[in-house]
Amino acid sequence: MSETVLIADDHPLYRQALALAVERVLPEAKVVEAGTLGAAARAAGEAEGLRLILLDLNMPGAVGYSGIALLHAEKPDVPILVVSSAEASAVAEEVRAFGAIGFLRKDSNLDAIEEAISRALQGRRQAAPPAMRQEEAIRETVAGLTPTQLKVLLAVLDGQLNKQVAHSLGMSEATVKAHMTAIMRKLDVRTRTQAALVARSLGLDLRH
Repeated sequence: MSETVLIADDHPLYRQALALAVERVLPEAKVVEAGTLGAAARAAGEAEGLRLILLDLNMPGAVGYSGIALLHAEKPDVPILVVSSAEASAVAEEVRAFGAIGFLRKDSNLDAIEEAISRALQGRRQAAPPAMRQEEAIRETVAGLTPTQLKVLLAVLDGQLNKQVAHSLGMSEATVKAHMTAIMRKLDVRTRTQAALVARSLGLDLRH
């Protein structure tokens, strides 16, 4: 089976730079590119022999760390290397908590990019702080939601009612309610509002 690497970034030039790095580290791999989170999720689901996902945090369709959580839910065994212009000290710990194997700044040189890709392909996680606090445990719980549960949660964060969520996701209101019940049980909350607050505290809703 051929090996595939997914590059999810909305900037074509940066996708080309990442593709060059991938080619130098994994010459035989097929590179698949996606410019939106939705396209990335579809590509991840369809790709054969997917070895690595290179993911930009701030791409169309992504809210906070939802891109990591969604792609991790789609392909839990595939390492995700986050590439972002954000400060590493601010997000590196968070991206790991949501399922990413590491973090790479977009202004890194080609050698650093290749090294990060090599480490990710070997399954070597960047060093994380030794203490696992309650917030990190909750992040792991969010990272463990199914793709559909994440889509329902994101729709709720967007202010949609059950009827609207059902319409946008092509399911019945009863199914939406069942998913929300499962989400609230996993997050250990009792209302939609509490679930939204938990998610917002984890960076899943950064819009103003």
